[in-house]
Parts: sequence; structure tokens; C-alpha cells
Amino acid sequence: MRLYSVDLRHILVLASFLMSEQIAIVMSEVFLRRLTPALIPFVRREQDFRIVSIHRPINELLDLLRKLNPRGLITEWLPEVTEAMLKLDLPTVIADTDYSYPGVVSIDVDDRAVGAAAAEAFLQAGFRSFACLGNGSPYSEQRIDGFLQAVDFPVSVHTETAFEDARYSEYFVEPSASLRAWLESLPKPVGIFAVHDPLGRFLCSSCLQIGIAVPEQAAVIGANNDELVCGLSHPMLSSVAIPWDRIGALVGESMQALLSKKKLSTEPVLVTPSGVLMRHSANYLAVDDPHLRRAMSYLSERVQDSISIGQMCDDLRIARRSLERKFKEFYRCTPWEMLCRLRIARAKQLLAQTNHPVGMISDLCGFNDAERMAAVFKRVAGEPPSSFRKLRG
Repeated sequence: MRLYSVDLRHILVLASFLMSEQIAIVMSEVFLRRLTPALIPFVRREQDFRIVSIHRPINELLDLLRKLNPRGLITEWLPEVTEAMLKLDLPTVIADTDYSYPGVVSIDVDDRAVGAAAAEAFLQAGFRSFACLGNGSPYSEQRIDGFLQAVDFPVSVHTETAFEDARYSEYFVEPSASLRAWLESLPKPVGIFAVHDPLGRFLCSSCLQIGIAVPEQAAVIGANNDELVCGLSHPMLSSVAIPWDRIGALVGESMQALLSKKKLSTEPVLVTPSGVLMRHSANYLAVDDPHLRRAMSYLSERVQDSISIGQMCDDLRIARRSLERKFKEFYRCTPWEMLCRLRIARAKQLLAQTNHPVGMISDLCGFNDAERMAAVFKRVAGEPPSSFRKLRG
């Protein structure tokens, strides 16, 4: 996700006096910046987007919308505000919700898949102690539920509601007594999933304040991949990446369809995350066995290379049978199966985040054959690469 410094609202509003299909956008600034790049092409299709500030009383907001009399409404799910706006009976697309409303298109990230992606990253790194930091919201509960379902180990969960707007660092003063006690009680090393990036940044800061090393004692993964928050975190925050461009494009396409009187499903559209973008906060292998550590480092560094397990064992001077037994005991898979998982994880990121042809991606992931990659991808991911890209790309 790219955060633009230009005032994108001016780009969108500039067309307001030239076009006839006026569409009101009622969103927070953070969410608007996430979706705007994908909405810009729809301006060129003669749709007039009007940005309406949410920072006003509900009655004033409703009066303004009635005066604008837009043909459609794009909004995010906002407590109380959303349901009040739905009474205006406009063609409506709601981002950031999996709630169903009659005649309304709802689009959201698959929050359970977000939690599962973080869990899989920790499992792959060898963690066997897990924890989640939530904020008590519905999406927080869903992300934690996805995390819990993805691991077969006990998971400690803590809820932190100490600040309302956790995006900005002035709210990060020091950990509460309950948070401090919770962090100190966790078996180390531990992989901790924070349900969004500001909580992840706050978690990294809290760990460092009380003397818990990140990532050596506590590895941290956030969610949403907010580049500003992740980049300013110390250490830089790993995060589950959300395909905001895809969500924004779906919002624009859905609004076009509604204005064309096309009948759309009212079932929520859930978009799968792109994977985990690893940065320093979770860049740690929690494996005590030196042979496993060396083998995992070897595989992770050579995902693109055409390597064999026999070659790896020769290079590392490790008995193959012994290594396979260790992998089975610790990772519950063979070294070759682990290499396939690493390659497919890389392929998922490239499919979701680039326009590279499948043949090129197969080369970049060490398969060197598109059909071979497709077969392994379907076995590991449960669907072919083409279907994965269509839904997430």
C-alpha cells in the first residue's frame, strides 16, 4: 500500500462540476487513502465522487447528503452513522464490513484469513508459544478466531482498549499494568499477533520498555500493512498485507453495477489477504535444534533456486534420514513439503501484488515450469493459481 502525500480529494472533487453521476463518499481519512488510488480510474468513466467529511453530527451529515442528492453512496462501516445513511435509500456500497443489508453491496477483507496468515507465518518460523493482542472490536474477534483455528497449541489472548485512535504515537505512552503482567507471563520465545498495525507498533514499544527483546523473545506481526505505521515502528513491523487496490476496484465496479440497475448478491464479498510482509519485528527462527535452524535458513534463502533436499543435506553435512525425522517431529512435514510451502507462500504474494505472468512467477519461485507450479499450488492452497489471482489480484 502506498501513502500519497498529494491531496487526492482534490483530484476526485475536481470533476464535480463537469460530470453528471454524483457519488458521495463518506469515509475516514485513513480508509479514503487506502481506497482512493483504485477509485481514480472510475473518475475517467464519468463518475463524480464527492468527499463528505464524517466529522460532523449525524443529522448535519444526513442534511448535507440530502442537499447533494447523489446517485450513489460509498462508505465504510461506521457505528450508528452507516445505518442512518442507509435510510436515505441510495444505491450503496459499504467497505470494511461483512454485515448484510438488503440491496447493499458489502465488501471486506476476510478477517479470519488475516489471523490465519499470521499464525502460519509463526508456525513456519518454528514458534510453539503464541499470543494475540486484540482491541475488542468485531473484526478483532474474527482475526483472533482465525489465528486460533490455525494453530494446535494454546494461545494467550489479551484485549487492550486504552486508546481510541491508536494510529498515532501520542497515544503510546507506556503499557498498562495488566499488559505488562501479561507480556511478562508469556513463555518465551513467543509469536504475538496484533490485530492491526498500530497495536503492533504499541506492542513492540511496550516490549522494549519492559526489557523483552523483539524479535528474539517476542516476535510481533500486525495487520493491514500500513507502511507509515510499520516503517516508524521500532523494530520495523511485520504485517499481514491487505489488497486495498483490489478492494477499491471492487467498490468502484460494484457502484457502477448498481447504477446500471444490475442485480447483485447481497452476500458480503470477502477478499483474502496477500500474505505476511516480513520485517525485523518477526524475522526470527524460534528453533533450538541447530540442524533445523540451518535447514530452514537454507530453504528460506533459496526459494527461487532449483535445489533438492539431497543437495541441501550434502551442503549442510546433515544426514538426510535424521533431518527428515526432525522435520516430521517439529514441523509435521518433510523438508520437501516445507520447501513447497515456502515457494507457494512466495507465489501467493507475487500473484496478488504483481501482474507477472504465471510462467515468470513459477521461475521466481523455483518451479521453473508453470504446470508444475499449478499442480503444487492446487495441492497446497486448494485452488489453482488462476483462481487465486482472480479473487485477490
